[in-house]
Amino acid sequence: MKKRIKFILVFLVIGLNTATAQKTIRLGYIDMEYILENVPEYQEASKQLESRVQEWKAEAETKMRAVEAMRSKLDNEKALLTRELIEERESEISYMEQQVLEYQQKRFGPNGDYMIQKKQLVRPIQDQVFTAVQQIAENRNFDFIFDRTSDVGMIYADKQYDVSETVLRTIKRTANREQLESRDEVEEFEREENRTVEQDAEVTEREELVKERQTEREALIEARKKERDSLKAARQQEFEERRARILAERERKRDSLLKARETKNDTIN
Repeated sequence: MKKRIKFILVFLVIGLNTATAQKTIRLGYIDMEYILENVPEYQEASKQLESRVQEWKAEAETKMRAVEAMRSKLDNEKALLTRELIEERESEISYMEQQVLEYQQKRFGPNGDYMIQKKQLVRPIQDQVFTAVQQIAENRNFDFIFDRTSDVGMIYADKQYDVSETVLRTIKRTANREQLESRDEVEEFEREENRTVEQDAEVTEREELVKERQTEREALIEARKKERDSLKAARQQEFEERRARILAERERKRDSLLKARETKNDTIN
């Protein structure tokens, strides 16, 4: 019933959009269960999984029968056992019972082996179906395609009907409503509120273009800055090397002069 109501609401919304835009909306649907039933690879893999499931069920039942046998034996022998032995046997039975429950959860729980392998089995077929649906929708100009057997419902929608950006813009505008002070700001806010999806897309495109140009300018400025820094570093290095050569030459001449004086003094003496 919920699924039926969901589809009715979808069709009502589409009907309103059609009346407003005066455009025919093309709808389609698939039956995923029917498709899976007629894919040989899926059927073969499904049989293998079912065989594995039966083995898991048999193993769980064997474990549970063992627990029941232990409990029945304890009931028959209770009159002959001490309190300590009874408590020890009951503790062992509880432990074994917990092990059985954990095994069942591991195999058949929400995140168990069965669900994991079922998803792995269906996923490749789903991927093929979604690819085929998209191709068919584009070739035959469908606006929406639904899966009547799925809780998800819609599996394809033309991008032009995506109003997610519009919703985000409305949320942001509403959040900023209290900050509006001047009449010009209020009028600008109202103009933005009344923009269509196409106008919003144009505005978004312009804003992205501005951001792209701003990014390019910043990248150019950064590149020029790096170039200037590189030239500055090169000049600084050249200056340091020249200074080092001059100091080394001065040091060499000073040492040579001192050596000459020492030689002269030795000769006089």
